[in-house]
Amino acid sequence: MTITTSGYPQGTDGTPATPRRLLLVSVPRTASNLLLKILNIHNQPQLRTNEQGGYFFFSAFVSTAKKGFMGKAPEEWSQEEKESVKKIYQDCLDKLENESAQAQKDNKAMFVKEHAFWFNNPASLYKMRTGIEDVEFTKAFQLEIPESYGPSTHSSSNETLFSDEYLRTWQIAFIIRHPALAWPSMYRAMRKMADLGHIDEDGVRGSSLANMTLRWSRTLYDWCLEQPDIPVAPPVVDAHDLIHQPETVFEFCKKTGLDKSVLQFEWSDKRDDKNSHGWADSTGHESDENQKDFHRTGSSIMLSTLRDSKGIVKDKAPMTIDIDVEAAKWKVEFGEEMGQAIEQRVRDSMPDYEYLKARRITLSKE
Repeated sequence: MTITTSGYPQGTDGTPATPRRLLLVSVPRTASNLLLKILNIHNQPQLRTNEQGGYFFFSAFVSTAKKGFMGKAPEEWSQEEKESVKKIYQDCLDKLENESAQAQKDNKAMFVKEHAFWFNNPASLYKMRTGIEDVEFTKAFQLEIPESYGPSTHSSSNETLFSDEYLRTWQIAFIIRHPALAWPSMYRAMRKMADLGHIDEDGVRGSSLANMTLRWSRTLYDWCLEQPDIPVAPPVVDAHDLIHQPETVFEFCKKTGLDKSVLQFEWSDKRDDKNSHGWADSTGHESDENQKDFHRTGSSIMLSTLRDSKGIVKDKAPMTIDIDVEAAKWKVEFGEEMGQAIEQRVRDSMPDYEYLKARRITLSKE
């Protein structure tokens, strides 16, 4: 059984001519964990994923953030640092490929969920800040893709660590959320991590800069539209619809081939720390206790609302949002400087949000 989207090439027996793997692209605080909870992702009979709900590049992102690499210009990187960061990402990809190979052996499809920036080329952040594309700096981080995927080409619109050929083997889907809800929520979570001593102020700011944008999602969405062998636009779910019109998930299943029979809209609120420990125990190259504690804490903070719930919590998604009103609240909550910074991030993100929102899954009116 394979993941497919209506419109993909079909074989003579009605199955997809080419097996597809499903990559859900998200941004922190976009209710992606809620979507996975509703999808009952670990009980989808045709899927294989990991204990972290599909995250494979979390440890690589954390390592680069904690070491202060995100704000560095190309000339500030040593050769050793570039090689070290590339190896961290390469280890993550190798682990993903091992899991994917096992999925194929089990006659299952592979499911991955990643925040968009986590698998973007680190050089893309420098390009976003300055408008300058450093070709050699970009090449320094491009990963070694197995030969079975063919030649490794990187089109100008592909800002990820992966080759075009590799990306084409995945069916890509997106989840988005209004930036005025996502970005302050993200900063609150990062501040909690800082208060517990897991990340310093530079790390908070660097991580926020990298993630408080929908540029990476939109760029990848547009890359998908450019591919001649992808006949339909990638499915997009808006968190607002997920919360207020959860029937949207049925349409998402229809477009991705997921099993609708295992969906759940209510669940027990009993806490289970197994997932937190799974994050810590499956991070690959980082195995010391400090790193494990960081991963457990991050999981606990990011999943706190979901773990305390028995179903969809609608008060997290107001029907209307006034950025001016919200911005005044942020300045009180976070201070004038950070409040203004978040407001600017929100306003800068709105064109990309509106673009993707206009292309989201909507319920047909019958």
